Amino acid sequence: MLEVRDLQTGYGRIKILDGVNVSVAGGSIVTVLGGNGTGKSTLLKALSGLIPVWDGEILFDGESIANLRPDRIVNRGLIQVTQGKEAYPAMTVEENLMVGAFTRSDKQGIRRDLDKVYDYFPALQERRRQLSGTLSGGEVQMLVIGRGLMANPRMLMLDEPSAALAPQVVLNIFANVYRISQSGVTILLVEQNVRMALLLAGYGYIIRDGRVLIEGPAEELSGDESVKLSYLGGTVASREQMSS
Repeated sequence: MLEVRDLQTGYGRIKILDGVNVSVAGGSIVTVLGGNGTGKSTLLKALSGLIPVWDGEILFDGESIANLRPDRIVNRGLIQVTQGKEAYPAMTVEENLMVGAFTRSDKQGIRRDLDKVYDYFPALQERRRQLSGTLSGGEVQMLVIGRGLMANPRMLMLDEPSAALAPQVVLNIFANVYRISQSGVTILLVEQNVRMALLLAGYGYIIRDGRVLIEGPAEELSGDESVKLSYLGGTVASREQMSS
């Protein structure tokens, strides 16, 4: 579904990504891992059209999307949920969710997807008329994921959904990301919580200094001694907990 080939990009004259290759098959969960400043969020910004591609290719369903306008990328079904967890504080929860559907005109489909969001995140339904500025950090994360789902994504890109959240909230978020994947939405997950991400994903890439350092099936990365020593940490869970 998504192929990133020899991607180079950055900010101003500063190169952040230097020849990154990433592949995401339809229906899969793939994770991109690494510490702060390694280029993970920069990768998502390039995929979303938020920063220019200097060199390399980005193919979505075999067609180039490199340097397309962000709205055209969204219309193709490639949706990013940003790291900042931006919600509109003066709008209600449901108004925030409906912002995600602003490019759509299929009223029945919008209603169906709104019901799905409330099924994934019952707390949002309970607070649907509440101003989003009054929500907790975990509820805001649920809200921005839900808003991404309202765009009817074929592929959802999540930028560090576990950041600054309590362990039990993280477990809830990841369990619902798994459910979303099971519904047919392809997931590209950028995370610092390596342990949780490798439990969820089928394949992983570890980025350091703008390059892919290690890649492979998630179970193999979990058992790799260098990965264990350098990266494994954070919330401990099991696949059974996330799928229950």
